[in-house]
Amino acid sequence: MSIRYFAWMREHTGTAMETVALPDNVACVGDLVPHLTALSAGHALALKNMRAVRVAVNRSYGDLDTPVAAGDEVAFFPPVTGG
Repeated sequence: MSIRYFAWMREHTGTAMETVALPDNVACVGDLVPHLTALSAGHALALKNMRAVRVAVNRSYGDLDTPVAAGDEVAFFPPVTGG
């Protein structure tokens, strides 16, 4: 599974993209987040407040209940504002 991080999330995790093995007990994004936060203190900081983070699975917007499977691409990014 490919995990992508954008903006300040990339800064906290120290990477824009990483590949992780999907644990057997992970069925949705909400199950995946605790697995990712255990990778490092930076990951925990980046994913600390999931209410302030958007998620996409295979380039389609989703939420914590969105199913995930091996081979998926999951992207995390903060809300974007313009002006």
